[in-house]
Amino acid sequence: MAFSNPSTVSIGLKKAAHVGIAVSDLDRSVAFYQALLGAEPVVRDENMHGAGFAQSQGLPTTKLRYATFNLDNLGIDLIQFQEPVGDAAQVAANRPGSMHLCFHVDDVRAVYERMSEAGFEFLGQPYTFASGEVEPPAAVGTAVAYFNDPDGTNLEIIAPKGGFARSE
Repeated sequence: MAFSNPSTVSIGLKKAAHVGIAVSDLDRSVAFYQALLGAEPVVRDENMHGAGFAQSQGLPTTKLRYATFNLDNLGIDLIQFQEPVGDAAQVAANRPGSMHLCFHVDDVRAVYERMSEAGFEFLGQPYTFASGEVEPPAAVGTAVAYFNDPDGTNLEIIAPKGGFARSE
């Protein structure tokens, strides 16, 4: 079913459970996210398979391994498809369909420096939005830095201000 005007529908979803990230090597990705998050996965090297499960994903068959990390407000599932093995995505910030996962921090520069010293590679230097560069104006002063996981998933750290700050 396709909606010609999605604004006429209101399903009302308001709470995220988890984000799933397809990975090529579960063990390598678990090590990366374990270092990034400073936590062990709550499940590791679990399996899912079956015809019904495959059909629910629009696949002819499926067999996968996965691990889950829990943040305070979101789960991160790392999923390695063993059957069928997919091609690597051509992800980039400007490619439609690409997404990014953003982590809230208090001080982007301090976290950037700590991560860089630990061997994480960033796409560029941290950036702080100046007046006239971002809407709403209350978001001026928001700092960001971007990096990728081992499979190229776009990741971000942010110290939000004003209009980007989410009320809890």
